[in-house]
Amino acid sequence: MTRVHSVAELEIFSATFVKTLAQSAGGATLVTLTGDLGAGKTTFAKMIAKQLGVEEEVTSPTFVIERIYQLTAGQTYARLVHIDAYRLTSAQELEVLGWKEVIADKSNLILLEWPEMVESAIPEGAIRVQLEWISETERDIAIS
Repeated sequence: MTRVHSVAELEIFSATFVKTLAQSAGGATLVTLTGDLGAGKTTFAKMIAKQLGVEEEVTSPTFVIERIYQLTAGQTYARLVHIDAYRLTSAQELEVLGWKEVIADKSNLILLEWPEMVESAIPEGAIRVQLEWISETERDIAIS
């Protein structure tokens, strides 16, 4: 577990995290982001996007469920897919959004907030990130 004490430390942590990611042989690389409201899931996703060179504003996809960002050529991934499952009630709702195609494409890096809402759709091998709010500026982060 890592404790970050500021947004600047979270940004450094996200840069290190991105460097550890490797493209999956069997499909997309899936990173699940778990934590209470306000734990920093979307902030962490924004920082990952920044590390990958996304220049457009990254916002929470809570109401649109999914946002796709094209990444520049020469990177490990072609697309960053940011999904917020908070409003979903089952994995079947994720399937309706084309989950099977998104998860099968190894050029996708998927960041999935609220995976507990669609747990049965999460394949083995997903990288699980747990964020815990400690104080206004501090977060604990565990990766498994």
